Amino acid sequence: MNVRSTQAELDVLIIGAGPAGSAAAHVLAHAGLDVLLVDQQPQGRDKVCGDGLIPDAHKALERLGLLDAVMARAQPVGHVGCIGPRGGRVDVPGTLAVLPRREFDAMLCRAAQDAGARLVAPARFERPLEDASGRVCGAVLKVGDAEQEVRADWVILATGAVPKALSAAGMCERHTPSGVALRGYVRAPSMVGRIKAMDVVWSRAVRPGYGWIFPAPDDCFNIGVGVTDSHKAVAGKGAKKELNLRAIFDAFVENYPPAAELMREGELVGELKGAPLRCTLEGARWTRPGLLVTGEAAGSTYSFTGEGIGKAMETGMLAAEALIAHKRDDAAARAHYEAALRALKPKFDLYERANQVNAYPWLADLLIWRAQKSERLRRRMSGVLNETSNPGNLVSWRGLTRIIWE
Repeated sequence: MNVRSTQAELDVLIIGAGPAGSAAAHVLAHAGLDVLLVDQQPQGRDKVCGDGLIPDAHKALERLGLLDAVMARAQPVGHVGCIGPRGGRVDVPGTLAVLPRREFDAMLCRAAQDAGARLVAPARFERPLEDASGRVCGAVLKVGDAEQEVRADWVILATGAVPKALSAAGMCERHTPSGVALRGYVRAPSMVGRIKAMDVVWSRAVRPGYGWIFPAPDDCFNIGVGVTDSHKAVAGKGAKKELNLRAIFDAFVENYPPAAELMREGELVGELKGAPLRCTLEGARWTRPGLLVTGEAAGSTYSFTGEGIGKAMETGMLAAEALIAHKRDDAAARAHYEAALRALKPKFDLYERANQVNAYPWLADLLIWRAQKSERLRRRMSGVLNETSNPGNLVSWRGLTRIIWE
């Protein structure tokens, strides 16, 4: 498909067909705008992720009219299982499901096309086009062996955690990620029904991160480890801390018996894959004239839980809503979008505060010990999943005092 355009005939060009980009394309196309969605990988690409759909993802899918279709394929889950370093466990109820990102992203992308968006993939973003005033007015894409110019009134950058596209667009403020993760799929029919919750495991072996096992469709399980604060600032760009994700994964398997059993009885499907994370709505400029940054490129992943699917869709829809409201007014559209992200930022900061649990696993032991005895605390932990409780209060000195004495 030839995507060359010599004038701004497109309303919106969206770079990246993950949850943020596809959600934005869906809303914009449904509103009647001419939308081109591009991705550097073919439709149905894989993405390193825990694949967990927590309540915010359910709400976003409901807004998009896709909840029933996704849930028809996803593995429903009733609880998050929180397991501490000493082996204590508490199951926190929630509206949860698991669906591998290869299938999930493809469903969202198809829905955007059904709404009227066009898709070109693979097509790689090279650099923005700018008019005489410096406003972004499209992009140069690499399609096959040739560069092609696509002109549009607006560009939405939804390119995920890798900073290359952000840097090319002049939007990157931090080149290093907030964290890193390693994930694999294991097919293990014998374990179906034995691992039923989305298990999140804190252990000194994976400090300052966590391990997980999530039941997925088709007799499979998503198993992985995430490490927070994996980089530190050095000369403005950062340097990777001394860590080996594969060694941390092996330590998780060695120290958590269900993980060892899963790997022993099951068959690894494909390879273990690693990926960076961008969290806390930090690390990138959100807008410049003619361009909005959304999804994980804007840092839409929660640092405490590592969950980002729901917030990626939400920020993508916020970008779309800003353009629908103010398509012809650059300043107003950008102000609308930035105000919406600022309204979300305090919630991200609270999850960053709760991230102390990953750095100090004894906090997980304390929370689990008290939650086993307190229905009220289990409700508060469920509220963190549902975003109705403040996660930072669980690890503040005042919160810890209440936990110990309540």
